[in-house]
Amino acid sequence: EGLDEPNLADFLDLVAIGTVADVVPLDRVNRILVAQGIARINAGRARPGVTALLDIARRPPGRVVAADLGFAVGPRLNAAGRLEDMSIGIECLLADDEAQARALALELDLLNAQRREIEAGMQEQALAAVAALELAEQGTLPRGVCLYHREWHQGVVGLVASRLRERLDRPVVALADSADDELRGSARSIPGLHIRDVLEAVATAHPGTIERFGGHAMAAGLTLRRDHLERFQAAFEAEVERALGDTDLVADILTDGDLAEIDLGVAELLRSAVPWGAGFPEPIFDGTFQVLEQRALDGGHLKLRLRAVDGAAAPLEAIAFRVLGDGPAPPPLERIRAAYRLDVNDYRGRRTPQLVIDYMEAC
Repeated sequence: EGLDEPNLADFLDLVAIGTVADVVPLDRVNRILVAQGIARINAGRARPGVTALLDIARRPPGRVVAADLGFAVGPRLNAAGRLEDMSIGIECLLADDEAQARALALELDLLNAQRREIEAGMQEQALAAVAALELAEQGTLPRGVCLYHREWHQGVVGLVASRLRERLDRPVVALADSADDELRGSARSIPGLHIRDVLEAVATAHPGTIERFGGHAMAAGLTLRRDHLERFQAAFEAEVERALGDTDLVADILTDGDLAEIDLGVAELLRSAVPWGAGFPEPIFDGTFQVLEQRALDGGHLKLRLRAVDGAAAPLEAIAFRVLGDGPAPPPLERIRAAYRLDVNDYRGRRTPQLVIDYMEAC
């Protein structure tokens, strides 16, 4: 038709966002595509909507890494589909005008804030339900947990199921009201249990209990009638019990061992090896530290100042995300063993090494 062939490299920023946000495995080809997409973003060659989203999330182009796409851009784009209309995110990514892109990015940021608020309330209700379930079961949770609340938002149950799965180390189904006396929900699993196969086994053994379902090993969606809820809960718990058998429901944390040198140079080297992601995980190290200071932050995060137990290294800044509940502040820690990732904290132009703690325990 006489049209010029488009330069598809111009769209690599969108390829990088889609690959990272949808947790696509970073095989050799995908890793190259993501790396080149991030390079275009850091060179200031991203689409206006991508630049606006990163700016609003305080991740200005220049030092963007894959995690910024997964934890800053992705949630804002997804918030529109969870709460209102997914087309808002599409319009933002396709906008050619910077002012229009900025306005749409601000709208997405507001929706994401609302999503976080809704999710926090739902998670609090879910944890209360788990506590009641533990009390009813005399301190022992079933191997498969299925929860429903009439006030839950259908677009956020997947996030709640994920958070509970992480906290409880067992498969979780979270359900919310849908239309026509139906419940719609999301299931999240643990390694070693194929959650879609579990739902298929329930549907086969108890015809009519589940209206529709689909998914893969780690995540699935399902719809059932409200009056089938108790029947499904019992069947789900029984099938998970059968599938897991005597499996010990304690998550393993695999690390690359102790890190001999924790300094800015090593942190910068690790950062330069990006992108990390699904199928190409960021290295996790472990060590024992003396706790010099600790401070609770909004959102359930804990800020720490640590020193390696040998006392040779300078004090280190560390942060552990979403480790605190809504109760009183935890007692002061004196010494911890931690599994962590080594990152670079860029605060007001001052770059320092920072430990991002995935797991810790007093020792």
